[in-house]
Amino acid sequence: MKKLTALMLAGSVAAIAAPAMAQEANTFTGLRGQIVGGYDDVTAGSSVDDDGNDNNDQSIEGFAYGAAVGYDFDFGGAVIGAEAEYTDSTAKTDFNDGDFEGFGFGNVDAGRDLYFGVRAGAKVAPDVLAYAKGGYTNAKLNVLANDGTTEFDEDFDLDGYRIGAGVEYAMNTNTFINVEYRYSNYSRAEVDFNDSLPNSDRFDVDLDRHQIMAGVGVRF
Repeated sequence: MKKLTALMLAGSVAAIAAPAMAQEANTFTGLRGQIVGGYDDVTAGSSVDDDGNDNNDQSIEGFAYGAAVGYDFDFGGAVIGAEAEYTDSTAKTDFNDGDFEGFGFGNVDAGRDLYFGVRAGAKVAPDVLAYAKGGYTNAKLNVLANDGTTEFDEDFDLDGYRIGAGVEYAMNTNTFINVEYRYSNYSRAEVDFNDSLPNSDRFDVDLDRHQIMAGVGVRF
């Protein structure tokens, strides 16, 4: 009788533990937050580059860094979610041995970048997610110029889209790391004046952005 009771208790514990273990294995669901950082390259597109000057570097490079939040829905083999991100960058133009790397826009440095988008992926292992992403990005270029009498120090407000792909590894149910490549294209802009003048009308631009980013985050 005692053995039968012990077996029944063991079976009950196993029955209760099984759903909990299944829920614990569901590692790609819910609210998440992370810090991100990596390589950032902003390149002047074909409509604004300076192909006639071989010495003129058509890109600015630096380190992008920031934070992201998102929410994922785990459907078993597939994961779908939404995310938002805020980053800044050290990329800027500079002088190399007296040669100004004009970038097609003048003396600029990359400002903040906002991103809102979605991602969808498939589990290639119980703790590994491969995914693609896409959405809207709004970035700033801080532009500095001087004609000898007046200094121009304003922001270009850029609108565009972003696509990318990455891999995420769930270290446990609450902690994850990921790495991804993303490409952004900016095709519309306006000048945000830093004084009492109204913003400019929107105009066409052509900028490409390539980033390789890594992140570490937690799920709540």
